[in-house]
Amino acid sequence: MASARDTSTIRNIALVGHAGSGKTSLVEALLYKAGAIRSQGSIERKNTVSDFTDREKDLGHSLDAAVCHLEHDGASINLLDTPGYPDFMGRALGILPAVETSAVVVNAQSGVELVTQRMMDSSAERKLCRLVIINQIDVEGVQLEKVLNEIRETFGRECLPLNLPARKGQAVADCFFEPADEEPDFSSVDAAHTEILDQVVELDDDLMELYLEQGEDISLEQLHDPFERALRRGHLIPVCFVSAETGAGLRQLLRIFSQLMPNPLEGNPPEFYTTNGEDRAIKLNAADTSAHFVGHVFKITVDPYVGRLTAFRVHQGKVKAGDQVFIGDKRKGIKLAHLYRMQGKDLEEVPSAVAGDLCAVAKIEDLKFDDVLHSSHDEDELHMRRANIPAPMYGVALELTQRGQEKKLSDALTKLTAEDPSLVIEFDSQANETILRGMGELHLRLVLQRMLDEFGVEVTTRPPKIAYRETVTKKAEGHHRHKKQTGGAGQFGEVYLRVEPLPRGSGFEFANEVVGGSIPGQFIPAVQKGVKQVLDDGAVAGYPLQDVKVVVYDGKHHPVDSKEIAFVAAGKRAFVDAISKAKPIVLEPVAKIEITTPSESVGDITGHLSGIRGRIAGSDVVAGNRVRISAQVPLAELGDYQTTLKSLTGGEGVFSLEFDHYETTPAPIQKQLQSAFRPDADA
Repeated sequence: MASARDTSTIRNIALVGHAGSGKTSLVEALLYKAGAIRSQGSIERKNTVSDFTDREKDLGHSLDAAVCHLEHDGASINLLDTPGYPDFMGRALGILPAVETSAVVVNAQSGVELVTQRMMDSSAERKLCRLVIINQIDVEGVQLEKVLNEIRETFGRECLPLNLPARKGQAVADCFFEPADEEPDFSSVDAAHTEILDQVVELDDDLMELYLEQGEDISLEQLHDPFERALRRGHLIPVCFVSAETGAGLRQLLRIFSQLMPNPLEGNPPEFYTTNGEDRAIKLNAADTSAHFVGHVFKITVDPYVGRLTAFRVHQGKVKAGDQVFIGDKRKGIKLAHLYRMQGKDLEEVPSAVAGDLCAVAKIEDLKFDDVLHSSHDEDELHMRRANIPAPMYGVALELTQRGQEKKLSDALTKLTAEDPSLVIEFDSQANETILRGMGELHLRLVLQRMLDEFGVEVTTRPPKIAYRETVTKKAEGHHRHKKQTGGAGQFGEVYLRVEPLPRGSGFEFANEVVGGSIPGQFIPAVQKGVKQVLDDGAVAGYPLQDVKVVVYDGKHHPVDSKEIAFVAAGKRAFVDAISKAKPIVLEPVAKIEITTPSESVGDITGHLSGIRGRIAGSDVVAGNRVRISAQVPLAELGDYQTTLKSLTGGEGVFSLEFDHYETTPAPIQKQLQSAFRPDADA
């Protein structure tokens, strides 16, 4: 068994970036260079530590985050290799709470790409220390100075190189630790060294004064604390050059990881909140080994043979194998029978874990993504600020090809959504549809393939129905008297109510203004029940009503014949009567879409968006010749936009989509929806 480590020796680093930047190959090369693995695998041979599933091997790209570790120069370094496809960005964003450092890997041939930008922004939002790694510097014809300039133009002048490429990318020249060992291909070691020193000492008045007196004769020990401070504040984003293929820069990168990247005591602590009536930020103390244990679940893997594997980060205190801990505000404890350290798919049992450690537990079904674990009996509900994962908007309606597999489908979806924070299941009771939503066509295609291969569930898919809504545009009153005599006791209930429009997004409000007991208090819930039946089923086009207030203000009852069922019926029909006078309209969902495309395709894209009722909100150059277009488009018009965009950009465009708001449907479409609606005979 491996022994517990000291928090100050731990480095937690996520390698993030666009697909094709070489993150997996870089992790493999670092593991081999540090002696953590005996032989270096490759994507082509399908034997890397990080990409170990059959789908990753077949595709040649990471589909999920993998946790690996190595030891170097007294530091225990955890490396998290993340997927770079936009469709799997949710899984990359989900692991950011587990690390202090986000190492953004850039393909030297492609420069800054869509996911590069998104991961850099998200890392900054979480106040992570950031490092840029320019990979594949050995490829013939790459313009490395141009790539560095693009990075500085895109992410700021605080991006400064710690080393520079030398011998046409076959080596690197150190500009920080031992400046002068190589002649760089561009710029100079002295200039780069001076620029870093100038940037670091700006945050330390005493060191600044010493620097002005002594020049560059400042020791690495003197620079350490202000260097960490500059990283924490985003005042410095180091850039380094490397080739996973030839090994150029690997030794320097390991040294940067071990000596310059923050340990859990030096990085910006993650934001935790306790809920006791309202959210209140609290600070955990990673340095206090006697403090009670707090951990956070950042990754879940569900294997049909091995079961559920839950990875968590220890943020405070210590946890031992066999300890009983609690999940959130639940008072029933769970036992962590075994703790494991992860090396890709391989697990190594460890006796304990300290603050900063990443470890895993197996076969605990109660644990979910984003759960907080703790050992305190009287801990308030503790949670971390959720990862800013884009809402999954690409959806398909599922239909079983074989009857009787409903339970298998439900179990498969439960397990698949448990491990993927960007995968969502919805059930539309109105359309009687089970809808699976993800980040894109590739994302859902691979999920459905897993569902068949691993769980034996086959489904057909079709586009989900559009989630239209109804509302009213003015105040109106409604009335209905329900009277029914069937021999013995009859049914009687009379309701007067008023409807009022509410601002978009307000939902539904119900108010009781009945005075004098004209409707006894015990029947008011029955009136509300009748109103809610119309809310769910719609009144003019068959879609749920929203943004409406209903006020019941008068009515009549009978001492013998008044019953709950009578006031349900009266409330329902009075509500329909009021809506018919309140100028009802149908609302359609409008999505916010962001498209990143080569500049030469901008005209085609904006023209197409205008043709599908889209409104262009703006555009800006994000990197090189790539432009990001922001627009609002009715969801009903997008259809299979992925195929459309591929056609318009020759496969070079990518987009993200998220719900933005509801707005009035154009009159012709509204008329079409209303004419297709056939209300229930009892409505």
